Amino acid sequence: MALRSARAPLAASPLLTVSAPPAFQEGPDRTGTSCALDCGAGIGRITKRLLLPLFAVVDMVDVTEDFLVKAKTYLGEEGKRVRNYFCCGLQDFSPEPSSYDVIWIQWVIGHLTDQHLAEFLRRCKRGLRPNGIIVIKDNMAQEGVILDDVDSSVCRDLEVVHRIIRSAGLSLLAQERQENLPDEIYHVYSLALR
Repeated sequence: MALRSARAPLAASPLLTVSAPPAFQEGPDRTGTSCALDCGAGIGRITKRLLLPLFAVVDMVDVTEDFLVKAKTYLGEEGKRVRNYFCCGLQDFSPEPSSYDVIWIQWVIGHLTDQHLAEFLRRCKRGLRPNGIIVIKDNMAQEGVILDDVDSSVCRDLEVVHRIIRSAGLSLLAQERQENLPDEIYHVYSLALR
């Protein structure tokens, strides 16, 4: 059953299509809806369209202060439920322990080295509340690691990302490839971790 199709915390989201075990959707192991963290939040598109409709409060973290300033305008009235705007690179950011039901990481893992990503994921794991999940949504290379000469980011294949996830002490709960994208671009995957 897909997260978006049940009463899971991300059920209303057409953006998350990760198939999930029943524990996400119902029962005592269900993921909560109190607080989410948007990592690499930019001006807050994911916060506005996905997280604020589903969570009581959201924290945002981004390396670019100007984006966070613009987010306050972009989010409008709903922005009052953004508790914190953290200006920090993810390689240096430490979520408060046991604070988040969902930590959402989208389109930013390629800006972290393997070591920085593993360390960040370890800190995120400590930042989860009971039954919390980490979601990564990002481009994945078909094979190996591809360097972008323009912005010095990398695109890793799933095997490399899975290895980093395991090295961070996390388990892959669910994974799904976004469909209906042109074959000539990177595949986009959503990964749910705990």
